[in-house]
Amino acid sequence: MRVYVPATVAMLRELVTAREIRAINGTAFAVTPSLREAYAYGDDEELAEVAMSEAARASLRLLAQEREDAAAADTEPGDTAPEDAGEGGGHYIAPVYRRAVIAADVTGARFRPDLDVGVVRLSDPIGYDRIASVHVDLAEAEPEVAKAVAVIDAADLGSEDAEFILGDAEDHQLAWYAAQELPFLLELL
Repeated sequence: MRVYVPATVAMLRELVTAREIRAINGTAFAVTPSLREAYAYGDDEELAEVAMSEAARASLRLLAQEREDAAAADTEPGDTAPEDAGEGGGHYIAPVYRRAVIAADVTGARFRPDLDVGVVRLSDPIGYDRIASVHVDLAEAEPEVAKAVAVIDAADLGSEDAEFILGDAEDHQLAWYAAQELPFLLELL
């Protein structure tokens, strides 16, 4: 099954280093039977876009958590850990405001219609060899993504103003990268 795993740039860096990734709380998105039922029209490609969009929105929630963690550590966006910080030095601490989604082919995904129509749970980590592609915002999206991160909770609670701000971020298409391009992309960020 093709799944769409919400991620951040920091998570992508960990993926390249560890050669596997575990979805946060095991949560990913896919074209599930419930998602098919929720949309009267749409082929598999269109439904996959819906699942990826949900994963991209979930990426905003992960960025919000990274921002909270960075604020607690008193860092600025784009700051890196000191090179002499030992193992793990040089990794981003504060978020890079770009949504990221990992598309992977997995087995054992469990449908979770009780959470949402496109949600699946993954119990195992995803190996690098299972990754079909990675999708990341371009630099031009960063200002809108940063604003969306600030209002994601309000949008979840139904704020129309927050939904409008999210829409500005979601107007940006995620760029497609093959899995083997990921290390080179991260070097450029």
